[in-house]
Amino acid sequence: MNELSKDVVHWLTVGEEGAGQRIDNFLVRVLKGVPKSHVYRILRTGQVRLNKGRVGAETRLAVGDVVRIPPVRVAAPAPGRARPLARTLHWSILYEDDDFLAIDKPSGLAVHGGSGVAHGMIEQLRAARPEAKFLELVHRLDRETSGVLLVAKRRAALVALHAQLRDGSVDKRYLALVRGRWRDAKRVVDLPLQRFSTREGERRVRVEDDGQEAITIFRRQQAWPRHDPPLALLEAELKTGRTHQIRVHLAHLGFALAGDDKYGDFAWNRELAKSHLKRMFLHAHRLRFVHPTTGEAVSLEAALPADLRSFVDKVGASPSRLDMSSDG
Repeated sequence: MNELSKDVVHWLTVGEEGAGQRIDNFLVRVLKGVPKSHVYRILRTGQVRLNKGRVGAETRLAVGDVVRIPPVRVAAPAPGRARPLARTLHWSILYEDDDFLAIDKPSGLAVHGGSGVAHGMIEQLRAARPEAKFLELVHRLDRETSGVLLVAKRRAALVALHAQLRDGSVDKRYLALVRGRWRDAKRVVDLPLQRFSTREGERRVRVEDDGQEAITIFRRQQAWPRHDPPLALLEAELKTGRTHQIRVHLAHLGFALAGDDKYGDFAWNRELAKSHLKRMFLHAHRLRFVHPTTGEAVSLEAALPADLRSFVDKVGASPSRLDMSSDG
């Protein structure tokens, strides 16, 4: 909304790029720089109107709808901050065309603002590309998870990719380092998951019989059973996309994910930090799907970040190494 006056009411007519979008996400897109908390406040208090009527955040837009946007003051970005962030994202782009772009997201970067994060990856990307009419996350990665992340540049592409995610035709592969003697070359884990809140109000996930279906296929890439402690590098294929699915499945099986600050072993994490592994070892290394326009197969890969690769190399160079390359 940098091109609009912040002191007057604006009436915006929804075009094709906004059709089917929730009004809260539409406002976040057009009100660049405005915190999400403020967006929800003006919705909740009725300052935003759709076709002259009050609406909830979940209301979806249609072509020709008219949205009333009240005067909103946008905080100016701190000098010298926006451009370096934009350059960092630019050099992390794995692929881009008219429909979508793929980013190699670094660990520690939230995909969107909220929960104490003023500006996530998508907000930074929109700020770096003010001319872009449409930029929306196709899926999400946890803040500490690195790797391939898709951003749609057209609503039609977003809808098509979401359909593939729903029907399970997107092939999502992660790399994870765990503690323990992992003996199987291939293991299918089918354990339902349920969300809950802790006493402190934090969101967590656990295995529950009446939870949502969650299936992960683990394939052993390397194992170091004689290492102290025993370690294994796994590839995790997600057949469903539940919150924290890989992390909770591993924890339930008794294999702590290195650096996991929610479901892992906190004492071990402190020891890992002394060995220069200061983050969670979970990396989205490959994504395969059908191009939303051409129908061609697309395969995108992101190499292990330098810190994770360095740690694996260090483990592999130890005298206790026993390589058990995947045979499944």
